[in-house]
Amino acid sequence: MRRVTLEQGGPVLVEGPLEVTLDDGRTVTSDRFMVALCTCRRSRAYPWCDTSHRRRSRPGAERTPADTDASAGCDAAGRRRSPHE
Repeated sequence: MRRVTLEQGGPVLVEGPLEVTLDDGRTVTSDRFMVALCTCRRSRAYPWCDTSHRRRSRPGAERTPADTDASAGCDAAGRRRSPHE
């Protein structure tokens, strides 16, 4: 059974590997053990979440200290991590 986790104000987390069919008919895949699917449509790597939801919250979504952490989504050198690598 595949596990799906809903994060309030964040992505949908799905146990991978995963194949996603987009609304235009294209199919994309991820071999990761956990895949974050974008629900805010702000991601530059859509359908994969790139943490863009942290920079601007949705109306009614509560902000946490992690939402304003400038290093969130970065590796030790400060470079942006790819959500689907």
